[in-house]
Amino acid sequence: MDAKEALKEIKGGRFRPVYVLYGKDRYRLQQFINALTEAMFSADERELGMVKFDTAETSIEEAVLEAETSPFFVQRKLILIRDATLLCAGGKEGGKLEHRPEKLIQYMEYPSETSIIVFSVNAEKLDERRKLVKTLKDRNALVPFPELDAAQLKQWMIKRAADQKRTLSPDAAELLLSRAGANMQQLSQEVDKLCLHVGSGGTIDVETAALMTAATVEEDVFALIDAIAELRIDKAIRLYRELLVRREEPIKIAALIARQLRIMLQIKELEQHQYSPQQMAGQLGLHPYAVKLAAEKSRKFQIPRLGRLLASLADLDYQMKTGAIDKTLGLELYLLSLSMEKGA
Repeated sequence: MDAKEALKEIKGGRFRPVYVLYGKDRYRLQQFINALTEAMFSADERELGMVKFDTAETSIEEAVLEAETSPFFVQRKLILIRDATLLCAGGKEGGKLEHRPEKLIQYMEYPSETSIIVFSVNAEKLDERRKLVKTLKDRNALVPFPELDAAQLKQWMIKRAADQKRTLSPDAAELLLSRAGANMQQLSQEVDKLCLHVGSGGTIDVETAALMTAATVEEDVFALIDAIAELRIDKAIRLYRELLVRREEPIKIAALIARQLRIMLQIKELEQHQYSPQQMAGQLGLHPYAVKLAAEKSRKFQIPRLGRLLASLADLDYQMKTGAIDKTLGLELYLLSLSMEKGA
């Protein structure tokens, strides 16, 4: 079941007996729980109406028993279950506890009209080989929360601003993505801050977003890598010195450069095997937006050059950490040495 469909039902006062929320997007997942809670209870009722379990500590039959028990002083009861054993792929069914998932299957035949069970599963996928998962799927109880891609994140930010009667330009949304990353919690805070700054009816353009948000180390490292790719060593040195002024450690800067170069090398190799951006994101354990950015940068490099840069960075890292060379001077000399390159 799609999250939008489920939320539409909830806002209409229709509740399903069981929801299984799962996926990498923890922000939207938590927002769903918040919306369900607000629809079920007044502020005074929440403490009385909510019961929380963790399948790592409590057997599922105890949660089922709680669901079968009538609520006190409230019309409905919300039972939140954090799970990493019963439903998720790779989870050990039962773990240290002996769970009896058949009890939940039996409960779903005749669920209580006054209880709603919500599983929160911190996993990208559920184990559909398990009978319990199959049963829940048949009951249309599964609500996935996959990570949004870059276009969806930008659209989400623009809508969030519009809901506050502000206009967020696409370029400003792109800048926020590059600076705040794909973390929706952080993005929401940045959008709300900018909305407060421009006021009702205001417009958030890229200049305003740049002024009101701080450039990240990762953003400057990306710019530094661009300078390396274009052999603009003067620009690379300037960016490096700006990072030093912000008290960033040379070893950390070198590690971030190496990380990005390594990701770019992996992406180029995966592209040779016809991997899609989504498949690459899964393979590398990265958000699709991070893969998109790295893929764009990687087009400026050939695989042999990326290999050489990584090898020389590894040598530099060893020298800096063993004291064979001064950290600050060492990375600057490394950047200067790149001017000797004849091409990719």
